[in-house]
Amino acid sequence: MNSAGDHFTTDTTTGIGHNRRRLTALAAGVAATLVLGGLSALTAQDADAATGVRAAETTPIGFGAGTTGGGNATATTVTTLAAFTAAVAGDSAKVVKVSGLLSLTGQVDIGSNTTVLGVGSGSGFTGGGLRLKEATNVIIRNLAISKPRKPSDGVTVQESTRVWIDHNTFSADRDHDKDYYDGLLDINHGSDDITVSWNKFADHFKGSLVGHSDKNAAEDTGHLKVTYHHNWFTDVYSRIPSLRFGTGHFYDNYVQGADTGVHSRMGAQMLVENNVFRDTKIAVTTNRSSDVDGYAVLRGNDLGGAATEISRTGTFTKPPYAYTAEPASSVVASVTAQAGTGKL
Repeated sequence: MNSAGDHFTTDTTTGIGHNRRRLTALAAGVAATLVLGGLSALTAQDADAATGVRAAETTPIGFGAGTTGGGNATATTVTTLAAFTAAVAGDSAKVVKVSGLLSLTGQVDIGSNTTVLGVGSGSGFTGGGLRLKEATNVIIRNLAISKPRKPSDGVTVQESTRVWIDHNTFSADRDHDKDYYDGLLDINHGSDDITVSWNKFADHFKGSLVGHSDKNAAEDTGHLKVTYHHNWFTDVYSRIPSLRFGTGHFYDNYVQGADTGVHSRMGAQMLVENNVFRDTKIAVTTNRSSDVDGYAVLRGNDLGGAATEISRTGTFTKPPYAYTAEPASSVVASVTAQAGTGKL
């Protein structure tokens, strides 16, 4: 969804850094193959030993922890937009697999207790996207979502809770005006308990807006708790993310070719930890575009020469959940190898 207050000037060039991969086990002591929402995955320990590649999480880490989606419901595979729309309606437990790239205008509403999975690396949606409105317990994984025409976002999370958005590829292009497409992933209207992990966001002006308006304090204050980890933002101009009122944990992400990266505003609290920024002008800002500044705490980041604008240091330093942040030195290798579709 669009929002006033972002400044768009000259684009920057992009580049990719290369660092040695550091592999870390995510789930020590887990001894069996886990199944979630119709996808099976080896434990992190097994995958590292067998292939040398870090395994995908089988459950979300961060504010979205505990999200189960459709759980072990029998999966339904769809190949048309009409079949998909029918399959994701309602609040019963369901797992819906999307096979093929489906064109749409606008957005499809996703019911509660739903897992949506793309098949392979190229299945998903183009021209519009998905909306979670007054939904709870939803997983969106392995979808290619491209070119969401305004006023539709690639994914909108609205008045919704317990959401896991993982291993998707969101993209558009920079060939049109900044308002030709809408946001890739927008979270608003008091949504809560959300994890955004291992996604690739590419070739877009407006990446991820959390909190749509400076005037929505009554609904948003105390909510909009979001974790972003191991995402790859490449040639995304701004909103990486832009957060109003809420509480955000942004760790182990790779931001490449941005004008403005993390933007904390309207009293939002952001912990920005162990991220890598390349070819980026402003890595983190707390004092742009809104009447009230935000707060930020920075630690362990590789800014790559990017500036920071921290007008107010925050108090959010210890997230209320277990996690392990890998050092910035290994983030580029991990994220470029594992973020996006086709990596589960």
